[in-house]
Amino acid sequence: MATYTLPDLPYDYSALDSAMSAEILELHHDKHHAAYVKAANDTLDQLAEARDGGQFGGLVGLEKTLAFNLSGHVLHSIFWSNLSPDGGDKPDGALGEAIDADFGSFDAFKSQLTTATTGVQGSGWGVLAWEPVAGRLVIQQVYDHHGNVGQASTPILVFDAWEHAYYLRYKNVRPDYVAKLWDVVNWVDVAARLDAAKASPSPVTIGT
Repeated sequence: MATYTLPDLPYDYSALDSAMSAEILELHHDKHHAAYVKAANDTLDQLAEARDGGQFGGLVGLEKTLAFNLSGHVLHSIFWSNLSPDGGDKPDGALGEAIDADFGSFDAFKSQLTTATTGVQGSGWGVLAWEPVAGRLVIQQVYDHHGNVGQASTPILVFDAWEHAYYLRYKNVRPDYVAKLWDVVNWVDVAARLDAAKASPSPVTIGT
């Protein structure tokens, strides 16, 4: 049975202090993210038990639980790599060109992703994703961890809008937190994710 593991952070807890404190980062990674990993693995075990016993009465709940925790694990894993103490500014090269082509300008893109992230109702994420059907970048609002997402799209930049990501420093002022995230975006990582997504065959086929 495949299992999920918590990735190590690529920097020290204090490395992103301009955007989030060491205390927040440690709690976020070591407690919240770790809990999603454990819950995803536990749910796989429960699904195996249900199959072995032919007892599928709780299947719907288990499938939803797996989707929630697995998506939380994936999004957080991307989030840590998307950030860097040496990040910020704006991208150039193919990523910069794609942003200009699909959003009109970097400023327009930044405004849309900022608004999408700060405007998530309750808990969730703002996401820049590669959408392979149209072959373009799109911005999505993810509620909780896995809702409101275009199928087959690949997230390449994610902003965590759950309160545990910012509340200890920013209280309930989510826009201030999101504004600081832009100062630590690792555009090298985002560009590499875009290249990989574009190079991968589309997981869906439209038409004949």
